[in-house]
Amino acid sequence: MIAFQDVHKYYSDYHALRGITATIKAGEFFSLLGPSGCGKTTLLRTIAGFEGISAGAVMIDGKNMAGVPANQRPTNMVFQSYAIFPHLTVGENVGFGLRRAGLAKAELAAKVDEALAMVGLKGYGARAAHALSGGQRQRVALARALILKPKVLLLDEPLSALDKKMREQMQVELIRLQRQVGITFILVTHDQEEALVMSDRIAVMFEGEIAQLADPETLYRRPNSRRVAEFIGTMNFLPAQVISEAGGKIEVEAKGFGRATLDAEQAPGASSGEGPAVGFRPETLTILFEGQTATDRETTATIEEVVYFGDMTYYDVRLEGTDKAVRISMRNVFGRPVLDIGARTRVAWSPGALVLFR
Repeated sequence: MIAFQDVHKYYSDYHALRGITATIKAGEFFSLLGPSGCGKTTLLRTIAGFEGISAGAVMIDGKNMAGVPANQRPTNMVFQSYAIFPHLTVGENVGFGLRRAGLAKAELAAKVDEALAMVGLKGYGARAAHALSGGQRQRVALARALILKPKVLLLDEPLSALDKKMREQMQVELIRLQRQVGITFILVTHDQEEALVMSDRIAVMFEGEIAQLADPETLYRRPNSRRVAEFIGTMNFLPAQVISEAGGKIEVEAKGFGRATLDAEQAPGASSGEGPAVGFRPETLTILFEGQTATDRETTATIEEVVYFGDMTYYDVRLEGTDKAVRISMRNVFGRPVLDIGARTRVAWSPGALVLFR
């Protein structure tokens, strides 16, 4: 549905987009993820036609968008601010884009009702827009965009103004809506959790470039660089030394773990310049309580910090032979005690959970 072909964008001397080449499939929920200033919104705006490009090509449904104005592209955008007209009713807001289409009043009303039902606001057409909650305004903005039946819906951080509970609810609603309408959704967000929850694939961007483009599980479990690993969720790092490489296997010596053999796929090629290290997620280590045994490897550790979250407890522990703490997450199942700071404990781990960064 979308193809970026070596896209560059300059603002005077500032190189905002640096050779972006990627494709987005029809019917895909795709996210552009990265810190502020990485170029994700600029890239989204090149699809919409709000920004021109300095070099390369942006293709939509096989057609080059060079010279095609925003109002003639098969896209629509939902903005962070929603851009709801407060002096109009909900129905007038939703039908605003169709007013110039010359539809009969009854046909327009039917389309508005259909769009409102799609976003769970059936019967809200006569309500004043200024009387809506934040979540309801976001749904109105979605209905107004979808009523025009675009091939691509562009979402510029549409959930950032909502509180945590409403944001989580709307994430599920957007997933459901995308599956229902079957069109391509492209989301811009700086929220890693939001991107992981909602997306079929994610492009992680830094400084105008795509650092990694993959499905959420691959990004989380096999980040291709230390920078991506640090940006997506929480990742622990411990110094390591490569002992040998042969036959698709890499033997490493890692502080706190000792010697382990990794598959080649556990070692992404990008160099961080910080020296070899193994990375691992907090949930891939397990604290062993009395009577439990490790299914693979085991080491000893000291609890240095305990953070209780109700359903989860996060432990900062110092593994034997290391001088820095790593984080372990443990689910608080019934009967499992919460350990105290200073306690000695055993920790289970597996070489398969490690990622080697060079």
